[in-house]
Order: sequence, then structure tokens, then C-alpha cells
Amino acid sequence: MRGKLITFEGIDGSGKTLQLQMVADYLAGEQVDFIATREPGGTSLGRRIRDAILDAESSGVEPLAELLLYAADRAQHVRQVVRPALARGSVVLSDRFYDATTAFQGYGRRFDLTLITHLNDLATGGLKPDLTLIFDLDVEEALARVKHRSHVATPDRLDREPREFHESVRQGYLDIARNQPERVHVISAGAPPRQIFTQVIQIVRQAIASSPLFVAFVSFC
Repeated sequence: MRGKLITFEGIDGSGKTLQLQMVADYLAGEQVDFIATREPGGTSLGRRIRDAILDAESSGVEPLAELLLYAADRAQHVRQVVRPALARGSVVLSDRFYDATTAFQGYGRRFDLTLITHLNDLATGGLKPDLTLIFDLDVEEALARVKHRSHVATPDRLDREPREFHESVRQGYLDIARNQPERVHVISAGAPPRQIFTQVIQIVRQAIASSPLFVAFVSFC
């Protein structure tokens, strides 16, 4: 029985990574079989690609090279990590997936969206998430969070993009949600994390309820 792929998306500073970790902690406590992973960087190759793309010193990365490196990371990630976990019946929680390429490289970098769709399909082999959570936040607040975070970690290359870039990325995510409401849920990310998590875990429960593997988990909750 195939597992479930749940992806967490949003602009930098939206809190998606924290929510993924909270969901992971919850599923671990309920003894649900899952893995938590990310793009880029979910494999050893991906970690090297992540360093190359996001390093703040890598200012000379061409947009086309960036696009293709993300696709290479995804192709490796899907085949080495995601598909095997789904085949075992696991829930896969992924911090970003192909919607990020549509939002960041399509809307942010202005690459042709049809090209990006074809590239995403090639990289994933047609694999689509069962559920995508987009954490939506005003860009001004998101950038303020990133700036605060930079006191303990160096901002990556995308963090340093101008506000207009992040506004375009946010719009890209909202367009994705509007065009694919059967898969995508938009979560307002301005509330306290615990309040957001209450909404998130309800949606996650509904998403995995269709699988017999998780009936006990859903019934217990």
C-alpha cells in the first residue's frame, strides 16, 4: 500500500519548517511510520547541490543553472528517498517539493511556466503530492523574521533577494493554491505556531485517513 506524500511550502520566513517538525514530532509520538526530508538537500548529492545554490557567496549562479540544479536535486531525491519510502507505506513529509520551483523560478525568476511544468514532471517521474500546505505570510513580516534569524545564521542567497522577488514568489504560491484546490491548502502563517499547528494537524489527519495503514492513528486522534 502506497504511503502519503505531504509537502510544506511558503516563502522564506513563513514558518513552514517549524510546522513540519511539529507534525513530525506528533507522528512520532503516535508511532506513525514517516520520514522527514527536504529539497534541496534530502540526499548526499542534494546536500552538495544545496551548498552550491544557496551559499551566500555563490552570487554568480546563473538563473538557468539554478533551475537545472534544483531539478537534478529533485530527480535524485525522488528516486533515492521519496519513492522508496512511499513504497514502504510511509508518510513522507517534505520541506519543499516541485511547487517551490514553480514559485521561485517561475514567478520569481520569470522562467516559462510550461517549461517548468515539463521539467518538474521529468524530475519527479510524474509523482505528485497527496497534500500540499502553503504557509502564507505578508512579505514584510517574513523578511523581518528572516532578518531576526540572521542573527544566529548567515542568510542564504535567496534570503538576500529584493522584496519584489519575494512578492512574486508569494503570488506564485497563491496562484498554485487557487488552481489546485483539491491538493493545496493555504495556511495563514501570522498566528502563533501552536495555533497554526492545530489547523495543520487536522488537515494532515484528513489527508492520511484514506489509507488503511493509518486508520488506527486517525481513529485514536
